[in-house]
Amino acid sequence: MNLGWPQRTVCNLTISILLVLVGSASHAQAVYRSVTPDGKVIYTDQPAAELKPAPRVPAGRSAAVNPGDTNALPFELRQAVSRFPVTLYTSDNCEPCTAGRQLLQARGIPFQERTIQSPEDAQALKRLSGASSLPLLTIGKQQLKGFSSQEWTQYLDAAAYPASSQLPKNYRSPEPSPLAPASSTLPSASAATGQPSPAFNMPPPASPQPVTADNPAGIRF
Repeated sequence: MNLGWPQRTVCNLTISILLVLVGSASHAQAVYRSVTPDGKVIYTDQPAAELKPAPRVPAGRSAAVNPGDTNALPFELRQAVSRFPVTLYTSDNCEPCTAGRQLLQARGIPFQERTIQSPEDAQALKRLSGASSLPLLTIGKQQLKGFSSQEWTQYLDAAAYPASSQLPKNYRSPEPSPLAPASSTLPSASAATGQPSPAFNMPPPASPQPVTADNPAGIRF
């Protein structure tokens, strides 16, 4: 049968392609089928004996994150933490302190908790806030004395903290720590010289902000 030019061209190209594929197959490397420890099937150019097993992670667990590690936070939350860090000052047997802690945890607010457990802690708290009442919440330089769900929420919103939790599942909050440094076994400078100890170095409270149309709550950080 006399094949037309287009048909001959197609046939010739098909034969050429087959010859190329056959020639390539002769130089192709062997392919090995392997099963990883977690049950996945993979194909590789190495025998199964030469493959290094992948590290196994227990089910339901993820890589650990250091407590308070802000690098693991989403961008929006990380920005709020860097600009207006939150610190909660509490004591034992303080129901308002517990309510305040629960509000921060439910909203997913990363915070440091400082506890008042000793006379030194109480003195440091008074130097910080001018009072001895608890809880005390600081958002940046802003101080909120006593617990008020409405007021705390208003200030957290103004600081651009997300309304709902964005904390990663593997995020761990820092452990609470005393407000004042641990007492030394050596005599203090005030006991040796009779001079008062220097004030505990804490950020001063923010001055009130005038109420304006743009800032009806008078919030300042």
